[in-house]
Amino acid sequence: MFRRRSVPASEDPAASGPGTAGATQSKGYTPKKGAPTPKRRESEPALRRPVSAPQTRKEAYRAYRERRAREAGPRNKRKGGGPQAQGEDRNFRPQDHGPVRAYARDVVDARRSVSEYFLYFSIAVIVLLFLPIPEFQVVVTYVIWPAMMVTIVAEGIYIARSVKRRAGELFPGDPTVRGAGWYAAVRQLQVRRLRLPKPKVKPGQPVPQPRS
Repeated sequence: MFRRRSVPASEDPAASGPGTAGATQSKGYTPKKGAPTPKRRESEPALRRPVSAPQTRKEAYRAYRERRAREAGPRNKRKGGGPQAQGEDRNFRPQDHGPVRAYARDVVDARRSVSEYFLYFSIAVIVLLFLPIPEFQVVVTYVIWPAMMVTIVAEGIYIARSVKRRAGELFPGDPTVRGAGWYAAVRQLQVRRLRLPKPKVKPGQPVPQPRS
């Protein structure tokens, strides 16, 4: 009743030779692999190869410094500038590099200011506000604190304008001169011992002139 349709010898893959088998197969046909698929227990040891990770904290720190040096090298070469940008101070932040920023730090560090004691003043004001004397609290809130803030803002404006003007005269055409004033004002607010990079000029010393 149901007869099997006869297939011509030209269409029968069994009748064809090995050289014609690939031409008569469908597009979804996948030929056999030359080797059997490895079992899971055989392939897992290859994936669990030991990793050469630092074994001690000293080795990890050395690897971290080497990686930072490799990353800072191309960035400093693109920036150009003084010895900081050439890798001498490779642990600086990106905003600390360049001769303009070095000059701004020296100008700030060479002078004493009220702003560098801002942290101490703030702690003292907070402590004084806890005294159970209403009159004293009023004086601290409406006299001492506003006077301190006005002084700090005035010093910040003065040092920012001064540094920006001098840097513009010493480094004409340098694009980092634009932010040198704000950079100097922020550094002036920091406690001298906590400033980073560390001050190279003591208060009262002359500011080193940049190299031409």
